Amino acid sequence: MVLEAERWLELRRFRALRQSGATFSEIARETGLNWRTVRKYLEEDGPAVPPGPPPSASRGKQVITAYAPVIDAWLRAEILLKGTVIYERLAGDYGFTGNYQRVKMYLQEARPRIAAELGYTPAELARLHRRFEVVPGAQAQVDWGDEGGILAHAGIPKAYSFHMVLSYSRDPFCCFTTSQDLATFFACHRRAFGHFGGVPGVIVYDRTKTVVRRHAAPGKAVPLHPEAAALAGHYGFDVDVLAAYRPTGKGRVERQVLIVRDHVLAGRPFSSLDALDRAFLAWVPVRRATVHRTHGGVIGVRAQRDHAALSPVPARPYIVASRSLRHVGKDCLVAFEANLYSVPASRVFPRQLVEVRASAGTVSLHATVPDGSGVTLLAVHQRAVGRGARVVDPAHWDGLPDGHTRAVTASCEDRLPGRADRDAGSGGPAGALRFLLARADAAQVTVGHRPLSVYDQVTGTRPFAAGPYQKDDA
Repeated sequence: MVLEAERWLELRRFRALRQSGATFSEIARETGLNWRTVRKYLEEDGPAVPPGPPPSASRGKQVITAYAPVIDAWLRAEILLKGTVIYERLAGDYGFTGNYQRVKMYLQEARPRIAAELGYTPAELARLHRRFEVVPGAQAQVDWGDEGGILAHAGIPKAYSFHMVLSYSRDPFCCFTTSQDLATFFACHRRAFGHFGGVPGVIVYDRTKTVVRRHAAPGKAVPLHPEAAALAGHYGFDVDVLAAYRPTGKGRVERQVLIVRDHVLAGRPFSSLDALDRAFLAWVPVRRATVHRTHGGVIGVRAQRDHAALSPVPARPYIVASRSLRHVGKDCLVAFEANLYSVPASRVFPRQLVEVRASAGTVSLHATVPDGSGVTLLAVHQRAVGRGARVVDPAHWDGLPDGHTRAVTASCEDRLPGRADRDAGSGGPAGALRFLLARADAAQVTVGHRPLSVYDQVTGTRPFAAGPYQKDDA
């Protein structure tokens, strides 16, 4: 207030100069003040007396104080939760009527306090890079996010997020998986193309093994994975692989990974991958209604131009499958990823090498040499979930011995009452052997009980005992 009064007194001396025709800029250069400040006090209807004290901020504090417990709880769950996210959730879910600045001022006090309670001090590093812009539909960027054990309570120990961002508009796509293998990686591409309604001209990747077959020296062409090259040719986009250790080359998607964590995942519980996907799709309209701080336009408006410039998605999808060789077991089962899959017994032999092609949802087994009809496919199964499963088609075992001609032992109906009857009425020694081999019949054999002196006599460890051997039938 004192500073405002001093400015008013200083500029009052130049009121006559203003009335004589001097511009606000000329007076500002003379006084060293901003021309807006000069205009504020020298306009015809400007203040004639020194300004009074600023209006009380107690009402703004009362508005944010009512939401303080909610904000504190969010900060305890995620200390780095951004102020824009908090304001967005307060306005959308809790009917907050204050402005963002009031939330920002409260966070300046609350965040250090909560961080001290948790014993956590965040640290951020800033790096410089060259900025570039692209035309609509020209480029998209792809990256993975490791979401850790966000679904560990639901029995999923590890979850990942796949991200694709259109570079012109920053329109995002995200889906969640439990694997980063080749089939899953490019299945996520197909979902992203469906989400955007088209295919960009170039997709930027880092040197992930699902895209790059091996590393190359700086300045040398990078050999692509055959499946990545085939998929790019099918959908009509070019693959742009970044130089090593240059994550800023795809900073748009790197930033998007953090934005999704802050706006979609932070401070919220989830029970499944589908719940994660639904949460992202529910947030997309909010993101598209946002004015982007870099290009200054509404993301959704620029996204319309981006989508219109994309190439159409082919009617026939390209299914990428990881390929590996496995041996056929004697039981006509092939082991893959700790699970067993059956193949037809009539078309394989033990220890035969077969090719396993695993997509995101199926496992197909192929012979390495085509048959007389030129067919290599042996079987197709749904991909097992987890480990230790057996996926068997019973028809694959047709023609194998099933044991129906195997000789069996006597059944319980053929039991004989005693040893004498077995020997006499069951064919002599053969009948007795048949009963001894049957567990249920052998249990009916009467066991004789002998005194220990009999064994002493046999072994000669003690003098023979007088008296004949007598069987104890008790």
